[in-house]
This record gives sequence, structure tokens and C-alpha cells, in this order.
Amino acid sequence: MSYYSPSIEKLIEAFEKLPSIGSKTAARLAFYILNASKEETDEFISAIQNAKQNLKYCSKCFNISDIDPCEICSNPKRDNSVICVVEDVKDVVAMERTHEFKGVYHVLHGSISPMNGVGPDDIKIKELLTRLMGGEVKEIILATNPRVEGEATAMYISKLIKPMGIKVTRIAHGIPVGGDLEYTDEVTLSKALEGRREL
Repeated sequence: MSYYSPSIEKLIEAFEKLPSIGSKTAARLAFYILNASKEETDEFISAIQNAKQNLKYCSKCFNISDIDPCEICSNPKRDNSVICVVEDVKDVVAMERTHEFKGVYHVLHGSISPMNGVGPDDIKIKELLTRLMGGEVKEIILATNPRVEGEATAMYISKLIKPMGIKVTRIAHGIPVGGDLEYTDEVTLSKALEGRREL
């Protein structure tokens, strides 16, 4: 039995469809919107509509952007000979926050996961291989997530690219800065050992 009116219930249900939003958070968000001024609500609705209408995928890297090619691909200061391959648009943002990477990206929009029915043809691997045909690319950095699917995707892409004579590297995985060894799981520790470097 619902304690809310049908309109409020429908709004709460809409918020519950968002990732990581439970019923209590959805109710809080619904009442926040209901208590907001008409201008605030209109601005919120307009922001969603604007994003849906104006955002598109970059035809080169498949990042999401207002322009095509995206800001990164069209920046002449970026090194087009190095491509960092990531699973998701949010991974590009994470990499950019480091201010360390000066190359360009390729967004796969997923990872190979036979259990979920996702094969190599379901993500942007063919598009990556097409980008490599020009001969300009010298290195591919595989920055897929350190899960089974991410590792499988990295291995698959690596096997396709190595015969092309392009250097293929994988980002290191290990202990986070500020982390304690005693609280680190075995898999993370083994990856940290594998990725060790000389000082």
C-alpha cells in the first residue's frame, strides 16, 4: 500500500530507476524537486533535455561531447601517436584528472563478458583497429578495469594489436597511495608485485 499520492509515487519510481538510488533516497529527491521553485525545476528539466539533445559520440574516440570530434581529439597539443583505451566515458574523466596523460583516448563502451552476452563485436574494438591502420599510432595503453572482464578485454585487444608492430602496454594495478599492506587483498598485492619497477 502506498502512502503517497499517485503523482508523487510516480516521481519516486522515476528516481528509483537511477543507479544506486534506493527508495528512501528516491523519496528525498522527489520531495526536493517538489519543494524547489519553478525556476529551479525548469532549469533541472532543461539541463536534462539539453544534454539528451546536444551530446553525441565523438566519431574518432567515441567519447561523449557537444562537438565532433571531441575537445580532446581536436586539440592539436595532444599526442595522437599514443591511445589510451578505456571501457567507459567516466574513465576518460578519471584519467584526465591526473593531468599526466597527453595522448588521446578510445572508449570501448563496455568490456567483453560472455556471461552477459557481450562479445568483441558488441564494443568498439573494430573501430579501434580502424584507427590503427594509418600508421601514426606508436603505443596503445590498455586501461580497462582490473576485473575479469577488463582483463579479458585487455588480453583480447593485445593479441589483435601486437602483430601490427604497435607497442601495447597495460596500466599498473596495485596498492593505492595511503593504503596499508595488512588490509590489501591477495589479488591486489600480487598485481602490485607484478607491476613493480626499479628505483
